[in-house]
Amino acid sequence: MKLILGSGSPRRLELLATLGITPDDIRPPDIDEDPAKGELPRPYCARVTREKAQAVVADPDDIVICADTTVALGRRIMGKPRDAGEAAEFLYAMSGRRHRVITAVAVRRGDRIWERDVVTTVKMKALSDAEVNGYLATGDWQGKAGAYGIQGPAGAFIPWIQGSYTAVMGLPVAETASLLTAAGYPVWTPG
Repeated sequence: MKLILGSGSPRRLELLATLGITPDDIRPPDIDEDPAKGELPRPYCARVTREKAQAVVADPDDIVICADTTVALGRRIMGKPRDAGEAAEFLYAMSGRRHRVITAVAVRRGDRIWERDVVTTVKMKALSDAEVNGYLATGDWQGKAGAYGIQGPAGAFIPWIQGSYTAVMGLPVAETASLLTAAGYPVWTPG
C-alpha cells in the first residue's frame, strides 16, 4: 500500500507532515476546475476534490488523498486569481467583510471514496490601498484561492476566524486524519 498525495501544494505536504506522514508519491491531477454555470461554492469544492481523487492513477490498494480550497464571498467563488488585477479585485471585495473558506478532502482506496468538507468563516480587516499594493508586491497571492494565504503576510489582514486554521491553509488536519484512518491508513502507528 502506497500513500499518494494528489496535489502539488507545498502547504498540503507540510500539513501532512504535522501528522508524521510523508506520501510515497506526489501526483497532481490535471482536471478542469472551472465552476459549472450557477454552481455554488460548497458543492463546487466537493465536486472538484472528488474529480481530482478519481483522476489520480493508482493501484487498487493504494490510498490517494486530494483536496481543494475555495474562497466564497456569498455565492461568488473566488479561485486562484489570473493576475495581480484580479487579485486586487478579490482583496478589495473581501476588505472589511467576512467570507467563507471551504476545503474539501477526498481519500480514495480502490473504488471507495471517503469525503469531508470544512467551512471556516474568516474576517478580513478593512484594507488600505497601501496594504493591498504592498501585499500584491510580495507575490504571495499567486496560486492561492481568494488571492491570499493566511499563513503568509496576509495573516496580518485576518483578525479572527471561526473554524479550522489548517483548513484555511489547504488541508484540515483533524478531518484528514479521520479519513485516512477510515481508509485503512495507519495514521497513529509508528513507522
